[in-house]
Amino acid sequence: MNRRAEGSAHERQAAAYLEERGLKILEYNYRTARGEIDLIARDRDMLVFVEVKYRRDSRMGYPEEAVTPAKQRTIRQVAAAYLSERGGSGGLACRFDVVAVLGDEITWIPDAF
Repeated sequence: MNRRAEGSAHERQAAAYLEERGLKILEYNYRTARGEIDLIARDRDMLVFVEVKYRRDSRMGYPEEAVTPAKQRTIRQVAAAYLSERGGSGGLACRFDVVAVLGDEITWIPDAF
């Protein structure tokens, strides 16, 4: 399996995990020239932008550590483009979550940044 297919598989795994916890997935892989947001979801009265990170093991660090301040800035900029394109958040508050997949273990970090 190539890296893109592996990444997509883990994004689907993360989406299923979030759906089991009551979130509704609205978009997969929203892209702009600035970057991409893996998942966009709704959690009751929140619009949630989700970054999914996967590591096979912790030798290269934990997946959530890869969501650096620079990556956070990019995600915020892409989220702003999404909101602008869609005419706003529909009155919903917004937050940024991370789903870290380490091997077979999933950690959901709501309001990560």
